[in-house]
Amino acid sequence: MGDMGGHDMAPNAMGGRMGMGAHMVMTASRPQTPNDIERAHDVIDTLRRALVKYHDSRAALSEGYQIFLPTVPQEVYHFTDYGAASREYSGHFDLTRPGSLLYVKNSSGDYVLVGAMYSAPADYTSDQLDALIPLSVAHWHAHTNICLPNGITLDDLLRGDIGATHLDMPGMMPPGSIRSAPAINRRLGFLADGRFGFTGKIADAAECEAAGGHFLKQAFGWMVHVYPFNGDDLKVAFGTSVPKPPAN
Repeated sequence: MGDMGGHDMAPNAMGGRMGMGAHMVMTASRPQTPNDIERAHDVIDTLRRALVKYHDSRAALSEGYQIFLPTVPQEVYHFTDYGAASREYSGHFDLTRPGSLLYVKNSSGDYVLVGAMYSAPADYTSDQLDALIPLSVAHWHAHTNICLPNGITLDDLLRGDIGATHLDMPGMMPPGSIRSAPAINRRLGFLADGRFGFTGKIADAAECEAAGGHFLKQAFGWMVHVYPFNGDDLKVAFGTSVPKPPAN
C-alpha cells in the first residue's frame, strides 16, 4: 500500500501503474501478428459498445457491480460484478460482461469510467491467456506475495471489510499516535500503516508472520486491464498505466 508519509494521504489498494515487482508478476510479450492486432481491436470495439451505459457509475451499481474497498483512496477504482468475476475465474470468458469496470475520480469527486478488467484462472498457462487476449498487445498480471493481518481474508476484502472496527488488529495506527489516528483507522482499517496489502511493505512470508499476518503467494487469478476510450492506439488501450479520461 505504500508509505503514508505524513499520514494525510492514504496508500492505494491497487495502484494505477503496474509493473513487475515483489507484489506483481506480468506475462512476457510475444511477437505481434496481424491476427493479434485484429483480435485486440475487436476487444476495444466490443467494450466501447458494451460499456456505454456504465459511463454513469450509478448504472453499474444498479446492475450489481460493487466498489472494491470504497473507503480507501485509489488511483483506479474497481467496480466488480462478483458473479461475472467468479465465472471468469472458472474459465468462462465473456467480452461483453467484464468482471470489473475501472473508474477514476475527477476533481469533483465523481467517478469517470476509463475501462474494464477481465480475469482468468490462476492456473492458466500463457497459451490459454493468449487465447483470450493476445500477449503481444496486453500484459496479464497477477498479485503475488501478499501479507494480510490474521483475521482478514480475501473474502473479507471482497465484502469491503478491512477490519476498521478491530482496534487491536495489526496494521492499525495506535489511537494515541496522532490526533487523526481514529479517523484514519476507520477509513483504512489494517491498511493504515502501509505494511499490509497488495502494495504493502511486507513481501516475505517470515516477515508477514512476525507482523501478525498470513501470507498469500498469489491473491486471486490472472487479470488484464483494457482502456478503450482514448483512441485506437493499442499501447494505450492495453497499457500498464491508467490513461487520463477524455475531456468530454
